[in-house]
Amino acid sequence: MKRVLMMLSGVALAASVAYAQGSGVDLSKAKLRTPSALTEQAPATYKVNLDTSKGPVIITVHRDWAPIGADRFYNLVKNGFYDDVRFFRVLDNFMAQFGINGAPGIQTNWRTATIQDDPVKQSNKRGFVTFAKSGAPNSRSTQVFINFKDNSNLDKMGFAPFGEVTSGMDAVDKLYKDYGEGAPSGKGPEQGRIQAEGNAYLNKDFPKLDYIKKATIEK
Repeated sequence: MKRVLMMLSGVALAASVAYAQGSGVDLSKAKLRTPSALTEQAPATYKVNLDTSKGPVIITVHRDWAPIGADRFYNLVKNGFYDDVRFFRVLDNFMAQFGINGAPGIQTNWRTATIQDDPVKQSNKRGFVTFAKSGAPNSRSTQVFINFKDNSNLDKMGFAPFGEVTSGMDAVDKLYKDYGEGAPSGKGPEQGRIQAEGNAYLNKDFPKLDYIKKATIEK
C-alpha cells in the first residue's frame, strides 16, 4: 500500500509539473495556481519592497486598517505574484494600478478568487495603497492601486486602503502615463487581453509601460 501511495504521489507531481510547463508557469511559483491554499495571516505591520523600473518603492502595510486585504497582499507578494507585473493603468492626477500577472497560466486561477470587503478605516490619500474592485461587493482579487492624490471620494465607494508608500513616491510619480485609460474607453491596454495574453500582449503593444521587477517582503 505504501508503495502504491508513493507511486500515486509521483504521478500527481509529474502531472502538476507538466501542467505548469504547458501553461508557461514558472515552476518556482507553482503554488500560485491554487489561490485557496494561500491564506497565511500577515503580521500586524510589514513592509513590501517593490523593485520597479523607475526605482525602489516601499509600501508599509497595517493589518488593522484592512485585515482581509492585508492578508491577501502578503500572500501574493510572498509567493511572487507581482514579479514582472506591469503598471497597466496609470492615470495622471488619479492613481497607478497594477496586479494582473504576466503569465496567463497563473492569472486564470485568480480571476474569480475574490475576497470579502473590508470596512473603510483610512482615507484614499496620496500614497495610500488600495485593492481595486469592480464596483460589486466583495470583488477584490489581485489588482491594487496607488493614489497619486487625495481621492477621498473613493472612501464612500468601499475602497479600503491597507497600506501606504513610505519611500519611493517620487518613483511612483514618474511611472509612464501617456497610454492613459484602458480600452475601449481609452487607448491603454484592454484588461481582457491582459488576462488572456499576459505580458506578451503588453510587451508588443504597450512597450513603454513601467513594471515591477520583483516584489518582496522586507525581512
